[in-house]
Amino acid sequence: MRPDDWQLTDDPDELTARAGGFLRSRPALHTVPLTVLDALRSRGLHLYGDEPPLFGLLRGEAGGIRAVFLHTPPFPLHLTPLGPEGADALATRLADAGHPIAGVSGERGAAAAFAASWQRRTGATPRLRQRQRLYELTGSSVLQPPPEGRARVAGPADRDLLTRWYDEFKDAVGQHAGQGAGPWADARIAHGGVTLWETPDGTPVAMAGATPETAGQVRVAPVYTPAPLRGRGYAGAVTAEVSRAAVTAGVAHVLLFTDLANPTSNSLYQRIGYRGVADFAVWGFGDGTGAGAG
Repeated sequence: MRPDDWQLTDDPDELTARAGGFLRSRPALHTVPLTVLDALRSRGLHLYGDEPPLFGLLRGEAGGIRAVFLHTPPFPLHLTPLGPEGADALATRLADAGHPIAGVSGERGAAAAFAASWQRRTGATPRLRQRQRLYELTGSSVLQPPPEGRARVAGPADRDLLTRWYDEFKDAVGQHAGQGAGPWADARIAHGGVTLWETPDGTPVAMAGATPETAGQVRVAPVYTPAPLRGRGYAGAVTAEVSRAAVTAGVAHVLLFTDLANPTSNSLYQRIGYRGVADFAVWGFGDGTGAGAG
């Protein structure tokens, strides 16, 4: 497989036109590129940062598409599942072009293969930052017993709360890049994309977001409860409600990611009715020769 088998573009419309069918063929495994492309096309190329994004697709011998990548700096490059040869060809193509990459995420085999190839090509040191599991809802999405209270969809009056909680969520997971909390809240409020759990007196105690539906899939994210309120079932209750609402709306694939280092959340989502689909990984690249750092 040659490096130039990877065809590059900086146009999300072009990638969608050429690879949309491939991505829609496996909407669960391709949830990240489907969601990111939809967001970039509707909200602008610089949604996630000042640097322009880069996209690519890998064609097979028969002309079909074998894999896709998206890179929206400062976030890691994201790969769809592919084999070691395709990962090595991509690493060579991007390294030869001098394209800076801070890390890679994707299905664990693909991400590990790219990380190893990037190290060989650039000298950068890969470090495993996170192991994730992609879950899909297959059950009833009911948490028993639920905590006291009720769910409601967040509206414009909740903007300040959502902004504050989104910043707290990003701090909690170590995500200090990407779109600001205010624009995030505005976009989610506009499509009813955040649900709050309230105590009986109307006090919000947790939130769960959901991406807009695309290709029949919705991803639940983020889920957040302020630290003093954790351990009372609020996160599970609001996640179950968001999941139930998506199914009621006719969404075919309701998905979420978990950090495999957190056994509590993994157990909780399985109790709600989620089952594992695939394992993913996020690798970061430390400085080696200086190439590839970003």
